Amino acid sequence: MSNHLYYGDNLYVLRDSIADESVDLIYLDPPFNSNADYNILFRGPQGNESAAQIEAFKDTWHWNDTAEAAYAEVLNGPNADAAQMLRAMRTFLGENDMMAYLAMMAVRMLELHRVLKPTGSLYLHCDPTASHYLKILLDAVFGATRFRNEITWKRTSAHSDGGRFGRNTDTILFYTRTDEWMFEQVFGAYDDSYLDRFRFTDDDGRRWTDDNLTAKGLSGGGYEYEYEGATSLWRVPLETMKKLHAESRLHFTSRGGIRLKRYLDEAKGVPAQALWSDIPPLNSQSRERLGYPTQKPVALLERILAASSNPGDVVLDPFCGCGTTVHAAQKLGRRWIGIDVTHLAIGLIEKRLREAFETVAFRTHGVPTDLGGAKALAKADKHEFERWALSLIDAQPGNQGKKGADGGYDGNKYFGPKRKGRAVVSVKGGRNVGVDMIRSLDSVVARESADVGILLTLTKPTRPMVTAAASGRHCAVEGFEPVPRLQIVTVEEALAHRGRAVRLPLAVPAQTRRAEREAGSGQGALDL
Repeated sequence: MSNHLYYGDNLYVLRDSIADESVDLIYLDPPFNSNADYNILFRGPQGNESAAQIEAFKDTWHWNDTAEAAYAEVLNGPNADAAQMLRAMRTFLGENDMMAYLAMMAVRMLELHRVLKPTGSLYLHCDPTASHYLKILLDAVFGATRFRNEITWKRTSAHSDGGRFGRNTDTILFYTRTDEWMFEQVFGAYDDSYLDRFRFTDDDGRRWTDDNLTAKGLSGGGYEYEYEGATSLWRVPLETMKKLHAESRLHFTSRGGIRLKRYLDEAKGVPAQALWSDIPPLNSQSRERLGYPTQKPVALLERILAASSNPGDVVLDPFCGCGTTVHAAQKLGRRWIGIDVTHLAIGLIEKRLREAFETVAFRTHGVPTDLGGAKALAKADKHEFERWALSLIDAQPGNQGKKGADGGYDGNKYFGPKRKGRAVVSVKGGRNVGVDMIRSLDSVVARESADVGILLTLTKPTRPMVTAAASGRHCAVEGFEPVPRLQIVTVEEALAHRGRAVRLPLAVPAQTRRAEREAGSGQGALDL
């Protein structure tokens, strides 16, 4: 198996499952923002976050015992530079959310350094909130001389940002493990002014511009001879001139001169600089957008992968979110490892990859893959079981993904044009089920003004439950066949059919859009 998707805390996944010096390229976009906007996985159809947000790191980025333990681990570890730098940061910042974030990131950076090959590279994507602190930590972990670039990506168009200059850029910090690293020059598109230079066209439609062939004024001399009636000091020897002529690459001017023809379709483009303004962000109408607010465009990751990895190399994203990194890696024939701490993200990535790549193959770790695993999870952690079960049918947790009173339902599944249709989902992981659950779901659908109610149950429903659900009204949308207003879906059915286990009146994805099918298989060739 070439590719691996892990559910869990990336610190423990790295330690337990990723070998020393086994990864060629690491890209990470660790979530942190004091406004909490970074940690929102999905928004509701009206942009409402209250019923749709999942704060994946709601306990991680606060100063608590876990942060203190991470801080102590770095201080007692073998990297003295990282320990000294983290201690200085705590003296300056004190014990707050930022310091907790830096302590938790420092211990993970040390693990990422461990798994990176000597020729490997790391790209850390962040916004200006913490980029300066993260760079100092990376200097300590990797060494200041291993810093290669601070890349600025224009992530959004110009906008007003009250009382300050518009914040429309992100920072990508590029480091290497050693002073010998893999790097392939990548190229961006030419601007219009350069393209306008290619004003000539051959009979076959190829655009070209002409360039000087004489060596006059250049140091180092040239080749003086006569060719086709033109005598000059040329840049190329006579044999090369004849070869260019045979290939129709000479332009004979009306004044008797000879110039070189340069074709637009042979130009590689502009070498990529540290300012990336040519990769636009995903707008609301983008076919690539899946509904994940911080989703990055695949083109951004393709550039990074093309520059710092080869086909068959291993790419790791320890905060893989909606899976853009692993999507790009699959598309470019790299092997990949993705890690995320939310079942919702893991479910989204699985769905995205299967929709985009016809023959994709990967193994998911840490989540149930059969009914036995589902029962074990339900017994071990009811709350995690609910979130995992919701991910099976592409539903998003309600009640902000938090433990406690759920108002009679556990999640939402939006559908239809502009996702105005809504199904409420009640998850049951217990062994005892009964018809009262259907009556309760019916009341919740009415109270919430929802269109459909779904009972997602680990235990097979009783006959009275099936009868009660079938006797309910139908949800009808003009132009489509009606569907049952109350539906019972077993976890076993959801495991087998995923989102198709639910019947909706419109064949439109729920809270996320369908990933566009990529051309070709996108398969890497080697095994880990």
